[in-house]
Amino acid sequence: MPASRDSSRTLPCDGRPAGSTPFARRDFILRHTRTLATLLAFSALHAAPARAEEDAADGNIIVTAFRTPVAQEQNASSVTVLDEAAIIQAQPIAVTDILLRTPGVSLSRNGGYGTATSLRVRGADAGQTVMVIDGMRLADPSATSGGYGFTNLFLDDIDRIEILRGPQSILWGSDAIGGVVNVTTRRPQKALEGSAAFETGTHETVSARAGVGGTSEAIDWRLAGSTFTTNGISARANGTEDDGYSRQAASGTATIRLAPGVALDLRGYWSDASNDFDAFNGDSAAFGTTQEWSGYAGLNFALFDGKLSNRVAVLQTETDRRNYDPARSIRQLTFDAHGRVRRWEYQGTYHAADQLAVVFGAEREEQRMTTASPGNNTTPYALVPQKADTNSVYGQVRFMPLTGLTLNAGGRYDHQSRFGGDTVFSAGAAFTPNEGATILRASYDEGYKAPSLYQLFSDYGVADLGPEKAKGWEIAAEHSFGNIFHASAAWFQRDTDNLIDFAYCPTSGAQPDVCFIPGTTVTRFGYYANVKESRARGLELTGSARWRVLFLDGNYSWIKAEDRSDDAAFQGRQLARVPRHLANVEGGIDLPSGLRASVAARYSGRSFNSASSTEVLEDYWLVDLRAQWHVAEALTLQARVENVGDKDYQTVSGYSSLGRTVYVGLRSRF
Repeated sequence: MPASRDSSRTLPCDGRPAGSTPFARRDFILRHTRTLATLLAFSALHAAPARAEEDAADGNIIVTAFRTPVAQEQNASSVTVLDEAAIIQAQPIAVTDILLRTPGVSLSRNGGYGTATSLRVRGADAGQTVMVIDGMRLADPSATSGGYGFTNLFLDDIDRIEILRGPQSILWGSDAIGGVVNVTTRRPQKALEGSAAFETGTHETVSARAGVGGTSEAIDWRLAGSTFTTNGISARANGTEDDGYSRQAASGTATIRLAPGVALDLRGYWSDASNDFDAFNGDSAAFGTTQEWSGYAGLNFALFDGKLSNRVAVLQTETDRRNYDPARSIRQLTFDAHGRVRRWEYQGTYHAADQLAVVFGAEREEQRMTTASPGNNTTPYALVPQKADTNSVYGQVRFMPLTGLTLNAGGRYDHQSRFGGDTVFSAGAAFTPNEGATILRASYDEGYKAPSLYQLFSDYGVADLGPEKAKGWEIAAEHSFGNIFHASAAWFQRDTDNLIDFAYCPTSGAQPDVCFIPGTTVTRFGYYANVKESRARGLELTGSARWRVLFLDGNYSWIKAEDRSDDAAFQGRQLARVPRHLANVEGGIDLPSGLRASVAARYSGRSFNSASSTEVLEDYWLVDLRAQWHVAEALTLQARVENVGDKDYQTVSGYSSLGRTVYVGLRSRF
């Protein structure tokens, strides 16, 4: 299938083609120590700032994925909150390592770290989830789906992750059909503080990260940098040589208090990654590079004695992707793409009373894309620019008419320069009769996804595509038995129509007009079209127990995500790469001495490899061992063994997955 083929692939350990001699361990450590120092210096020069969204209220969890702090017992949608402690205990390398252990989330990856990675929330397509870091919405307009690729999202300086499930376009606009992943980086708590972590393991893997920050009456600031490298595994299952990957990243946040009730937020994020990848028939010298950066500047100010909070902001994110093939004799560059999104935002939050809050705003999003697939010759090639702009207004009311009862309702109108207007609505309720020990939820939400620039304007594009649209609802309940046991259940359904899929042209006879590349007489073997419908419904169960030094956590998801399109051959069939059954469980011991050890297991059920074939990806269980020891106030040692049984499994047919891996490392905060 056409797309920016390996456009989300990013490349080799040190920028060299596949097959390079592996690094020596000493060179790994020395080189990456120098790189980390360089990244911290880069952060200092390009510092950009922190968030004012996070808060704490009477010890309750505050959910910031709603664009304004909302206590957990007052939100009507299902949200999983992973705080710093939960992240540290899971010991993830990539953010997806911990996301796939939460309810309703599945993952497919074309090999080891650095290869194309797709995240699916409640069976939604990979491009139907919004990614946010420190309030900056990330996306790549030049990618096939136009959304965010999770390939290069690593732990870095992150200390909080929220997964908001279900259609959420009221506040987040296009792409928020499956849900929203909202990430926030570490916030300084002392006048001067720092943190550092180092880890090494199987496949010559080395990971290091560090950060420094501080807080004062005038400014809160933090700078951080990270570096990662691995020799990896062969991306293709029939390959024989390792496909390496390296990545460096930096971030910075600053909140400058200009006057009482007035603050300037500056935020920045940058990453540079490279990875080897294989051809479809096996080993290849090909590699790709990906550079991403995002910047944000926002002014926060309050009016009317603090009742009206305002935020005016501009943010921009850019992604550059290139693929190379050193085996080519003339032009080694095989793919070249640049995507840019610029957003202008105003958001107001009016607290009319303790029982009534209104969130409203206006946005403008400007998407730009240039792509090219240069031929194997010396002829200059052109990067043809394409664009789409969207103007939006939205509003949401949150009302508490009775103690323990919270109602919300909202709407959003978007006008996109390519397909025109679109309106979505939402409504919900949350009720707790006992101050949060029991919470009942119900919600109705709508979402949409605009066609990507690639789907509109590539060689396989169709310029008059319409938006994908979704309507969903859920009912949920949770209860806590003191600090000993917590359980929750959620039943959901989402209907999505006008889905964009790849349609194939006839293999013989006269070709219809749509089977010619627009503006040319050149035929193509397929094109993008609004041809599919789907229904996803399911049950999510979670539970956790604590008794003295013992703990047990688990979740189970049943997701029936079916094709509801008119094609009789596939109608009613489970959507591709969406397992119907998902489960996670972890149990262990947490001693007062600072030693924590656990056994974790993850199950993924059978799934179809693609929408147009009956090939099945078999189910599998993976078992991990984890341990960490808090040896001193500022020092923790950690170790883990993943896939203890060395299970051979695939999340994409023909592509390898990591077998048994062992990692050891240390963390420090001072």
